[in-house]
Amino acid sequence: MTACQELSPEVGTAAACQSLGLARATYYRWLAPDTEEPATRRPAPPRALTADERTEVLGRLHEERFIDRAPAEVFASLLDEGTYLCSVRTMYRILDDRKEVRERRDQLRHPHYQAPELLATAPNQVWSWDITKLLGPVKWTYFHLFVILDIFSRYVVGWMVANRESAVLAERLIAETCRKERIHPDQLTVHADRGSSMRSKPVALLLEDLGVTKTHSRPHVSDDNPYSESQFKTLKYWPGFPDRFGSLEDARAFCREFFAWYNQEHRHGGIGLMTPAMVHQGISGAAWDARQEVLRNAFNRNPERFVRGIPSPPELPTAAWINKPKTDAITSTTGVVPEKSPIAGVVGYGSAEDRQSWGNLERIFRDPDSRVSGNYTKFESQVSQSH
Repeated sequence: MTACQELSPEVGTAAACQSLGLARATYYRWLAPDTEEPATRRPAPPRALTADERTEVLGRLHEERFIDRAPAEVFASLLDEGTYLCSVRTMYRILDDRKEVRERRDQLRHPHYQAPELLATAPNQVWSWDITKLLGPVKWTYFHLFVILDIFSRYVVGWMVANRESAVLAERLIAETCRKERIHPDQLTVHADRGSSMRSKPVALLLEDLGVTKTHSRPHVSDDNPYSESQFKTLKYWPGFPDRFGSLEDARAFCREFFAWYNQEHRHGGIGLMTPAMVHQGISGAAWDARQEVLRNAFNRNPERFVRGIPSPPELPTAAWINKPKTDAITSTTGVVPEKSPIAGVVGYGSAEDRQSWGNLERIFRDPDSRVSGNYTKFESQVSQSH
């Protein structure tokens, strides 16, 4: 709020609030003084029970014969005895004033769990792993597929098919995968759901020995492990995926073929239509440049076909989040936009003129000496017209 108040005289209230991701109504409420009058006590209605009458009703409700009865039953019993004290609703009001109305059954109260917030900006920083079932040859038979996925590159770094779900097998898979990928202590975070194998003591001790941080999904939350769930969908919607597997060897042969295709040939929409192997091995930048050169040559041959200028390939990933925070990384006290911090709701949207205007504002935040009077009115009018 303070940052918005300092910027408003220079760039205008609308532009300052928009750049900080703040609603103008919230800002104006913060500026307005608190003029609410203190609440006055409502006078008692003339038909309300007196204090003595309320005490009598409460005493009847506390009688031993009514200790386990609902107010409606007490009301009916007193009527059968020729006594009327008050309505059922008034009985509830009197009990509620004494904090004696609550759920009498044992109810499970779920505590609030903090959502795991994980960020990967390069391969082998955050892995996600999970287990899915593959149908066996007959009913009620399954094979268990363990998959470890790098969330930044979407590369499957390790997998295994077994007859059963076992913490010992999971421990061995994780150890071998870390050794194959040359994981150093304090380099990696491994995320998983709350299955028995994921929370087992052997796996926890192994990760501690390897210097790997572990996180888990929140209980009863289905989307805290999105990368593994998405990869399983790709697996089970693959054209060659069978209804059932004839044997363990059959399942392993299929997964060997699938994961080779997935890592080396599958153009993944979440990583700029690169293959996971390209991103994991660090060659996606050269591949992107080659794609850009192809598009530039196509533009030079037929520029009239590209009304928006030289096209560009899909952008490469710069970060992969699990539960990305909703607030932007903008210091609320100074109003400074950190380096490489996007402006909420603006980057990637609107016309080139809009993006240029927002880029000018971001440059003003970073370099106060570059501010020139007279530009802010034009900028604010552009913002109001575009949004």
